[in-house]
Amino acid sequence: MNFCSECGQGVELKIPSGDNRERHVCSHCKTIHYQNPKIVAGCLPVWEDKILLCKRAIEPRHGYWTLPAGFMENEETLEQAATRESIEEANANLDITGLYTVISLPHVNQIYMLYLARLNDTNFSAGTESLEVKLFSEEQIPWDALAFRTIDFTLKRYFEDRKNNHFPVHSSFIEKHNRYQE
Repeated sequence: MNFCSECGQGVELKIPSGDNRERHVCSHCKTIHYQNPKIVAGCLPVWEDKILLCKRAIEPRHGYWTLPAGFMENEETLEQAATRESIEEANANLDITGLYTVISLPHVNQIYMLYLARLNDTNFSAGTESLEVKLFSEEQIPWDALAFRTIDFTLKRYFEDRKNNHFPVHSSFIEKHNRYQE
């Protein structure tokens, strides 16, 4: 950040009084600009014993498979964001059944919040950010072609939890070098 979004003057990186982290502070109007993680909201849509995945039509990871998810917008709830992303990417008609995974990615300043969801029908289709959408059984999941570690983590937990029909919320973080920590 080089300029203040309040007054347009230059900013400097310093620790404001009463804080413990460097922030961009306007040298003119004294506005402190906080930069916080972005929230990614999405769903794990289930139809019978299958999961709906989307093949990405955009970067990053163009051509790889993912769950429908994306950045939360201002003025929407997590559930609204997850539902919106499922519609945008897969034209999926679904009902959210509960929060399933919360995954921090501190190295990219993101937090993934993925919900379990029940597909109401199979009338889904690729949205503008997807090349293809498809239902996969556990045996058919393209594990080597998943777009993100968060998706791998969520799917593995789901298939483990499905064996016991118990779906607790999984809170985790993923370090830069592929390590999961629950």
